[in-house]
Amino acid sequence: MPRKVLNEAQIHPAIRERVAANHADIVEQARAAIAAYDVVVIGMRQNPVVRQARKALAGAAIAYRYLEYGSYLNNWRRRNALKMWSGWPTFPMVFVRGTLVGGAADLRRLIDSGDLRRMLDRN
Repeated sequence: MPRKVLNEAQIHPAIRERVAANHADIVEQARAAIAAYDVVVIGMRQNPVVRQARKALAGAAIAYRYLEYGSYLNNWRRRNALKMWSGWPTFPMVFVRGTLVGGAADLRRLIDSGDLRRMLDRN
């Protein structure tokens, strides 16, 4: 399923660097964590669904790295860069061994089915 993203040829050369650099630091932080840790949760303060995901992982005794970017009241532009990069529209964003598995409800299904453990046990 190829995701629709505007082709670089359709971006005027004068603004390509600006588009590429738009909050690139937050995306690079996420990419680095995803490469370094088996489970990464990206979220924001005050979001109860993010807390549910973290609680589910803790309850399953699964170690994870948590990246938090602002709250409902700030940093929404920076968080948008993560949404555009990943294609996932909400928080949390949960990655397992480099693969986006979805949000809290998707994570809960993986834990309950045993699929998360199987993903983590694979070499």
